[in-house]
Amino acid sequence: MCSPQEAALLRLEEVFSATLARVNSLVFQPLLSAAPEPSEPQSRECLRLLQQLHRSSQQLWEVTEESLHSLRERLRHPDSTGLESLLLLRATDHVLQLHIEYIESYTSCLVVQAFQKLAKRRSEYWRGQRKALRQLLGGMGSEGSVGPALLQAFRQPLTHHVQQYVLLLLRLEDTVPEYHPARELVVNAATLFGNLQSFMSQALDQAMATQALWHTLSSRQRHVLCTPAHRLLQDSEDVPVTVTPLRAERVMLFDDALILLQGHNIHTFDLKLVWVNPGQDRCTFHLLTPEEELSFRTKDPQGQAVWQWKVTQAVCQALRGKKDFPVLGAGLEASEPPACRCGAYTFHAEGRFCQATYEGEWCQGRPHGKGTLKWPDGQNHVGDFRQGLEHGFGIRLLPQASEDRFDCYKCHWREGSMSGYGICEYGTDEVYKGYFQEGLRHGFGVFESALQAARPFRYTGHWEKGQRSGYGIEEDSDRGERYIGMWQADQRHGPGVVVTQAGVCYQGTFHADKMVGPGILLSEDDSLYEGTFTKDLTLMGKGKVTFPNGFTLEGSFGSGAGRGLHTQGVLDTAALPLDPSSTCKRQLGLGAFPVESRWQGVYAPFRDFVGAGCPGDLQEALLGFQVQSSRELRKSQDYLCCERTCPEDSVGTIEDILEELLQHREPKALQEHLRKALSNTLHPLGKLLQTLMRTFQATYAGVGANKHLQELAQEEVKQHAQELWATYRGLLHVALQRKGQAPEEDEDAETRDLQVHGLMLPLVLPSFYSELFTLYLLLHEREDSLYSQGITNLSLFPDTKLLEFLEVQKHLWPLKDLTLTTNQRYSLVRDKCFLSATECLQKIMTTVDPREKLEVLERTYGEIEATVSRVLGQEHKLPMDDLLPLLIYVVSRARIQHLGAEIHLIRDMMNPIHIGGLYDFLLTALESCYEHLQKEDMRLHHFPGHWDSRELW
Repeated sequence: MCSPQEAALLRLEEVFSATLARVNSLVFQPLLSAAPEPSEPQSRECLRLLQQLHRSSQQLWEVTEESLHSLRERLRHPDSTGLESLLLLRATDHVLQLHIEYIESYTSCLVVQAFQKLAKRRSEYWRGQRKALRQLLGGMGSEGSVGPALLQAFRQPLTHHVQQYVLLLLRLEDTVPEYHPARELVVNAATLFGNLQSFMSQALDQAMATQALWHTLSSRQRHVLCTPAHRLLQDSEDVPVTVTPLRAERVMLFDDALILLQGHNIHTFDLKLVWVNPGQDRCTFHLLTPEEELSFRTKDPQGQAVWQWKVTQAVCQALRGKKDFPVLGAGLEASEPPACRCGAYTFHAEGRFCQATYEGEWCQGRPHGKGTLKWPDGQNHVGDFRQGLEHGFGIRLLPQASEDRFDCYKCHWREGSMSGYGICEYGTDEVYKGYFQEGLRHGFGVFESALQAARPFRYTGHWEKGQRSGYGIEEDSDRGERYIGMWQADQRHGPGVVVTQAGVCYQGTFHADKMVGPGILLSEDDSLYEGTFTKDLTLMGKGKVTFPNGFTLEGSFGSGAGRGLHTQGVLDTAALPLDPSSTCKRQLGLGAFPVESRWQGVYAPFRDFVGAGCPGDLQEALLGFQVQSSRELRKSQDYLCCERTCPEDSVGTIEDILEELLQHREPKALQEHLRKALSNTLHPLGKLLQTLMRTFQATYAGVGANKHLQELAQEEVKQHAQELWATYRGLLHVALQRKGQAPEEDEDAETRDLQVHGLMLPLVLPSFYSELFTLYLLLHEREDSLYSQGITNLSLFPDTKLLEFLEVQKHLWPLKDLTLTTNQRYSLVRDKCFLSATECLQKIMTTVDPREKLEVLERTYGEIEATVSRVLGQEHKLPMDDLLPLLIYVVSRARIQHLGAEIHLIRDMMNPIHIGGLYDFLLTALESCYEHLQKEDMRLHHFPGHWDSRELW
């Protein structure tokens, strides 16, 4: 059954709908038909506001008609249609929102006096409509002006309608039982429309006060400030306030901006970027803005409370992006604005940011968090900020003279300057990857040109204050040479080595980019010159040449245009020939560059990071980051919202790294953990190893693959393993310290060496193996050539003849139990004799770990002894006299390439713990076999052209 209140609601909606329709025909249509001239921008703006109000009125009429329909259905079918079916109750928020939109449109027109301005265009028409307006409004006097009448025509019906809504909804609430399903809807509707009354009253008061304000300002001030969106909240004309350091004559608080008038200057502050802080006394409070810190002072505490409260609430409202509902400061949101927020601002004060627009996160008046800076000249910076400065990861684009050329800096920043790891791609196609300090290249870095550059180059090494300084490698592709040595002030300075593509090597002292004083030259044929050079490394002055055959030439050397190299001196041919092996093994750089000081620029950042306790905010600055290339960024413009990406094997935060490290301290678990860490470039150990790999390749690959650098490289690999182990120990110390656990005892030198050679070196050696083994190949090329010729000659022997030639005792031959025909026996012996040992030894080439190579050698020895034991029918230990010829047999059949390089690498890299033990003995035996296979009788032995199979027996 329907209540009287529902019937009253129906009548109320009918009256309101009819009133809206009449206002539309009587007021809206005439006003809208008065189109302004194009030369009247103010009139066009008024027309736009009126059109917006008309749309709101139409939407309000449509929802009123829908509400009428639901009420009529309820009255016609009260038993089948519940109270909750009424549109006013089931869609209260929607109905309310349309009322709010109408109020906001109406007050915007009111603020700029849109009704009065448009009404003037058809003044005669409005004089004829006085009677109709009086009937519509009821209270309009006969002599009232048209402007106020129009204002009343748009406001009075809505005001009356909302007032009646509230009364009827409250009465309906009293009639609905407490547990009725629709009671909650009725209570909610009555509350919201009650709030709407308060909101409407406040909105009208603010609009009227704002409209009145414009008459108190100068025409220039009114032209700048008079906009439909502005609503005056407080004026210093009502509650006086003084502002310092800006001596403002008048202060006005709008709902979206704080305005300070100072003579002809108008200072506008966006409330989204205003922070309110209390003062030291009850009459003062402070405002922080992006470029100003203002102090507000009132005559008494009451004035201070009014201003501070209203500014605070206005800031909250501006941040929410909507008018407060139901009234200013009475919303459900927190009344205190957040310290951190988002916004956009263009800087005007002199400084680095002048004319730049910052858009992003702020805190207490300063850029803080993620944001973007854009300058008018096209310069952009996107990244992290702290306390108003670039701090953390950031990408900066600097436009160059060419339209599509940029310098792109992808780097870590600290207090406004590049600091930490960065990648800089220049518009010249040059690229720098390395570390910065205070905006300059500092520490380790790689700087290289494009491959297609006129003079391609690459420098890998240390930097100081933007200049090459310390140990570094420069490759000049145009001249086909590589410099390895010391630098100062961007020039070669100090001891250095030059390696050329032709195989010629120089070593000496450089000063201001020129080689000065005595030096040495090693040619491709191992000739040695010791003397002085010119700046272009030409022999000049006194010197001595030692030829590979031992002859020496000592005297004065020179060169001239068209004369080539000439000399005057003494040629000594009486000297004994030099040992070829010692001649070709001359090594460069040893002593000139102590291994522990070569790559301090690489080690130092990791030492500092560990020494500082592994702070999380420096993790990315140390380990680097992964972002798309600058070309892709510029092409897509995605650099404005660039995010770093991590690969799938990312290890996470430094806390995760340290926690995992504590869980893998047992030997087997530690080995696997280190293997995983070293393979991940986002782990400190993996990043350090990757950087060291780059330095190694830059030094010893390509032109640097020179046999005279082998020992330099070999000791470098050992030093890298030692530094990686020290980094692991440092990380472990930090992890234990964070957990409050006692640190492990310091390792003595012997324990450290055992861990480095036994655990770390086998894990890191594969990363350097390719370049390192190439140097061993070149250094032992002559020996390996003799060895290869030896095994080639021995391969012509059938098995039995070879065993006989090597003087292997026949009772050790695995042939006694064979009862086959000669042909069958010949085939079987040739295929099977010591085959297991031969196949086992061949596996020495399948691993790079010296220990695993030694284990292969040990298993090979075991296979030889096992075969002999089966022949003898009892366990048998071979003495060296018996082992050596059998091992020579197995080595010759295994045909291992570059065995000399393999042996010397094992010897240099093996764990010192094995010296004097079984592995040392077996390696010595293998060395003896290798040397034996190089002898003349192995290489020059004359064999018959055909072997008779019957002669095998």
